[in-house]
Amino acid sequence: MRIESYNQVAQLYQTTNTKNTTQAAKSSGMGRDQVQISSKGKDYHVAKPAVADAADIREDKVADIKARIKNGTYDVSPEDFAEKLLSQMGSIF
Repeated sequence: MRIESYNQVAQLYQTTNTKNTTQAAKSSGMGRDQVQISSKGKDYHVAKPAVADAADIREDKVADIKARIKNGTYDVSPEDFAEKLLSQMGSIF
């Protein structure tokens, strides 16, 4: 088979195939894309900026702890500290 003949047939097929696809898409109403965002996605879109605007440090808690440390009334249970430390370390492993 000659290569030129193959190229001519391939070009003819591509042209015919493209025309049929375009006409079918127009007649069936296809060709329009639609996007629907779920309610969770909308909620996320609202919540993300609100969280970004929130302070990273809870000043009221920090002020309370600082005052208790200064007064000498801040007491941390070693058992509670160890439990929380182990629970945090357990989530890493």
